[in-house]
Amino acid sequence: MTSLGLEHDVVDEGVYSRAVERFRATGARLPTFAQLADPARIPAQVAAELAGVDPDQPHALNLFRVHWYNGEDRKTLVSVPGHVVLGEQLTGVPAPIIVALGDRFPMIRAHKVLAAYACLAPRLVTGQFDPGTQRAIWPSTGNYCRGGIAISKALGCHGVAVLPEGMSAERFRWLAAWVADERDVVRTPGSESNVKEIYDECARLAADPANVVLNQFCEFGNHLAHFLCTGLALERVFLAQRESRPGLRLAAFVSATGSAGTLAAGDHLKERFGSRTVAVEALECPTMLYNGFGEHNIQGIGDKHIPFIHNVTNTDVALAVSDRATDSLNLLFNTAVGREWLAAELALSEDQIAELANFGLSSLANIVAAIKVAKAFALGPDDAIVTVATDGAAMYTSELEPAERKLFPAGFDGVAAQRVFIEHLAGADTDHVLELDARDRDRIFNLGYFTWVEQQGVSLDDFERRRDQGFWRDLRALIPAWDARIEAFNRETGATDP
Repeated sequence: MTSLGLEHDVVDEGVYSRAVERFRATGARLPTFAQLADPARIPAQVAAELAGVDPDQPHALNLFRVHWYNGEDRKTLVSVPGHVVLGEQLTGVPAPIIVALGDRFPMIRAHKVLAAYACLAPRLVTGQFDPGTQRAIWPSTGNYCRGGIAISKALGCHGVAVLPEGMSAERFRWLAAWVADERDVVRTPGSESNVKEIYDECARLAADPANVVLNQFCEFGNHLAHFLCTGLALERVFLAQRESRPGLRLAAFVSATGSAGTLAAGDHLKERFGSRTVAVEALECPTMLYNGFGEHNIQGIGDKHIPFIHNVTNTDVALAVSDRATDSLNLLFNTAVGREWLAAELALSEDQIAELANFGLSSLANIVAAIKVAKAFALGPDDAIVTVATDGAAMYTSELEPAERKLFPAGFDGVAAQRVFIEHLAGADTDHVLELDARDRDRIFNLGYFTWVEQQGVSLDDFERRRDQGFWRDLRALIPAWDARIEAFNRETGATDP
């Protein structure tokens, strides 16, 4: 599995030496995974220098902000990651829905920058990426390619984003401002569900040895960073809530599949609290539920395949949410008409309404999915559901007008706002919710064969060994091994004392 980022020793001494020399010249320092999981471990000198760095600039020190503990200003540190607790007033269910906020991450305002760092850093410190001569190729349907471009630029590397041409205008505007050459943004055919087209373009690019593809769908650094960093962050969020609500239990962790990286946090939470892990997909493309296919607009959760790093046999529930729900809720939460209705009819406070700006389209899918889980399993006020808001609404302003034209051709008014609330929040149903048994897990796992063995050339043995939970547990030994390599790399570059 040499193409999947599992190495922990130096693979190519020449590449490694050139990377050391490059970083010695730039002075950049790499954070360890342990530091990103617990920023209290970040050296005081680094924290002091970081205070003067703009979180939106491609500065190497911003790598030490690639964690869940940034304050609202994204400069200060907080002891409990930023989160919102959605109550029955809005959701219609007694179970509290706790949403961790991804838009506090640096540079891209989305938590996918963590996955990007987790894929590149191990390659750098094991001599698998030469920052002076090679290009990092970042395939994505959502924010991962933006994270890759940000990490690349912060480290003085050459990054290339590969994403479908149908993604939001905001993504492309951000990319245009961050790349030096417009050719470093490669647009592939289709939209959210067209993952294979991204893979095909990456295969073409990979034919040039100057290109290194960092595929989030099969790079285990993505899985491990979320298992450790996101898992511990969500644990801390839940425990903070439990302090004020004794007896609160963690009933479920809910996450859209995407690359399946974030789902790894469910492995941690299940081991710690016995919670269910719920994988969410678009109803218009119900791959896990019905072996289905199709197009949808829940941007950031690309479908029509099962990611290689999805721990399917440890997933408890699969469910689907329609992009009709997410597009409609974007209008309710992020237009003047919708917010006026929420204030007048639900008596939401100004602060509660302002918090809704933290939820992008996939975040809205996670929230609707959490409501469906609460209803399907009859969860009560002592049953918390934890989920994440990958990014905020600012990434989807351009989607408001098309959604209004499509869903409310007569215009989005107060009556339409009420309809959205009744249909997608208060009236969210339990359709398309499947509690997985062993046969269901095997069926979903087997779907991955066609992508990874037949199309991408993974060996059958490497494909099959992921069925066993022992494989996933054994992966965790890579984290301290990588941290040791990062520390050694920093010493050799002169970023830390010998």
